[in-house]
Amino acid sequence: MSGANNGKEEDEIPPPQRPPSPPPHTTFAARGLHAPNFSAFRPRDIRIPSPQSMNHVAWSCDGKRLGAVGIDKVVRLWHPEKSMELRSASMFSGGHSDDVDYISWNPTHPDLFCTSSQKDRRIVFWDTRQTRYIQQLQLKVSPSQTNFAPDGRTIVYTTAGKQMAVLTFGKDSDDAKEQWHLSDKEPMPASTATFNHVGDGLVLTHQSEASIRVVDYPSLAVIHSTPAHVGGCVAAALDPRGRYLASGGHDSIVNLFDLSEWICTRTITACDNAINAISFSHDGEFIAIANQGSYIDICATETGVPLHRVPALGESPTVSWHPSKHVIAYCGQTAIREGGPAPSAWVSLFGPGM
Repeated sequence: MSGANNGKEEDEIPPPQRPPSPPPHTTFAARGLHAPNFSAFRPRDIRIPSPQSMNHVAWSCDGKRLGAVGIDKVVRLWHPEKSMELRSASMFSGGHSDDVDYISWNPTHPDLFCTSSQKDRRIVFWDTRQTRYIQQLQLKVSPSQTNFAPDGRTIVYTTAGKQMAVLTFGKDSDDAKEQWHLSDKEPMPASTATFNHVGDGLVLTHQSEASIRVVDYPSLAVIHSTPAHVGGCVAAALDPRGRYLASGGHDSIVNLFDLSEWICTRTITACDNAINAISFSHDGEFIAIANQGSYIDICATETGVPLHRVPALGESPTVSWHPSKHVIAYCGQTAIREGGPAPSAWVSLFGPGM
């Protein structure tokens, strides 16, 4: 795999604050696990000259492709196991007329994904086996994030106006082919919306609300609400094992809630800045935290102990673990400095083999 690390800023990144020693039975050694030596790895940085930022990255469900959006109205797909060179990226264009903000992969098919743009108010559906998009939905609102249900036949999307709405996949009539349709469900207030692993519930956050809401799907009736962050909750992620819900807020804190009792069992205070995004590793043992600083924190789930602070080329709006490896992807834009080089969009990978 190839990439570029040229001209990386040597800003001092403060080390994370270490919490008190965790209970011995929660450590990796006590549980017979061997954690990767994250400090032995270096980021693989791919720069793309652009005055715009790379806004989002996401892995296909089989982990063979990495998608990135944010510049040129184009979707870029790489096969990281083969190459991360710019010329090796597959380009998908023609679906959007303005900046692309978000990419989501269908969890049941490694070739299907969708992208969204707040500016052109579109959600566009793609198949990697075709160069042209397969469906384009024009909305009356600006979609900011999209999230597939586990069966790949429902999407919840949140808008720039902090509302959540639903798309469903099906037929209008017996003779029609299956397509994505706008649901007639009333929108709900939310900044982010995440399906549970079964698909019969949603976790909703709102950047102006202190609590996290859990709603039933498809009724959207509120099942549970729990206080999370004083300044508002901006990110949430579910542990793949089904044990924890992690939330991040403007207060720079990440909370871990025990899903069996709905109590906050752990608080991670390693970050020095407001949280942007959080992601669990495929085995649930690690949490990656993107924040408004130029680094990604990797912490142990069961102890909350910070394991490594990964330097980044700038603030990252997102972070995503590989679906089967201890590798993270993240992206953003280099810092603009007076008298310095022109800003670049970037995509970075970190972990063994990168």
